Amino acid sequence: MDTPSQTDYPVQLDVEYPDRPLNRLTTFFRLFTVIPIAIVLGTVSGGSSYSGGAGSGTRTVAVAAGGLLFAGPLLMILFREKYPRWWFDWNLELTRFSSRVALYVALLDDRYPSTDEQQALRLEIAYPDVPANLNRWLPLVKWFLAIPHYIALFFLGIAAWICIVIAWFAILFTGRYPRGLFEFVVAVGRWAVRVSAYAFLLTTDRYPPFSLQP
Repeated sequence: MDTPSQTDYPVQLDVEYPDRPLNRLTTFFRLFTVIPIAIVLGTVSGGSSYSGGAGSGTRTVAVAAGGLLFAGPLLMILFREKYPRWWFDWNLELTRFSSRVALYVALLDDRYPSTDEQQALRLEIAYPDVPANLNRWLPLVKWFLAIPHYIALFFLGIAAWICIVIAWFAILFTGRYPRGLFEFVVAVGRWAVRVSAYAFLLTTDRYPPFSLQP
């Protein structure tokens, strides 16, 4: 009997294995070298403002805007059975950008994260045909239904960070990311993105598989 495959799941993530010597210097200082691009990511992945003055002289200046769109798509799916394409594209590209930063922190690539180029990351999310593929009421409870995945990812995340620490030493001494550790960390990231697409991006009603397989 054939083993069920997840290759038809509407969220696919893969990272090209760096079959080459990695930069040991930037690996050693990775938590510092990531700071500039992390600041850039922060300016587009959240909103913040500064308020100053008193009384009628109070003024507010927005210094960041954006973030993943959740409430808007939820309401559109619920009341209009639509998922505006530009909202979907924004969520997809922001997820790709944040994933490139995450894989850089996880030492999976030593190239500095690009704001728009794919680089080693391959992340695809299928655009949903809302009336045909999505239940208009399910977005109200998806975050709750995904609780078992949050628990699983908590422990998998701990294991992944242990793998990253081991890989940090391996890269410093050998210049290579151990293949088994690399594939495990990528698999945990794939799992997390699928849960995010289901519970928060609302792009699919297919429950994420409890699997580290592609």
